[in-house]
Amino acid sequence: MERFAIIVGDITRSGAEAIVNAANPSLLGGSGVDGAIHRAAGPALLAECRGLGGCETGRAKLTHGYNLRAKYVLHTPGPIWQGGHLGEPALLASCYRSCLTLAAEHGIRTVDFPSISTGIYGYPLPQAATVALRTIMGFLAEHDLPERVRMVCHSESTAAVYRQVFNLWYAEDKDSRL
Repeated sequence: MERFAIIVGDITRSGAEAIVNAANPSLLGGSGVDGAIHRAAGPALLAECRGLGGCETGRAKLTHGYNLRAKYVLHTPGPIWQGGHLGEPALLASCYRSCLTLAAEHGIRTVDFPSISTGIYGYPLPQAATVALRTIMGFLAEHDLPERVRMVCHSESTAAVYRQVFNLWYAEDKDSRL
């Protein structure tokens, strides 16, 4: 699909109009992607986040990108994996959908996502990839914006899982595989 790609890279160096921060509910920085984005954006991001009053799991809030190449950051706290029977898949889908909806509402044309909740929050990667791709592909099928969405994976092994899930469910033929 021309509107979707899976790449390996550093999301803090993304040239997308908006990048997604796999945030914690306080929005005040943390470890992993969250900490990396806060460090790269600089102290003005933390100052803006302080004024937002946090964010519920599965929801999203928009800030400026400050020292990042991205103009905006979409912050979304993902669910902590507790076995999958406490609504984690619905909450994770809501993270992706909330970010995409907020991007569309603000006319944002390009969005780069990390693999939400698969780090310290422990969400198993194959299940997370399935939820992420199902939500993203469903949204893109029904909306004109964003025009392009990418999964920016921190490693080739993570990207391989996303590609495998994509190819299983969304590649219509050999030529459309990622």
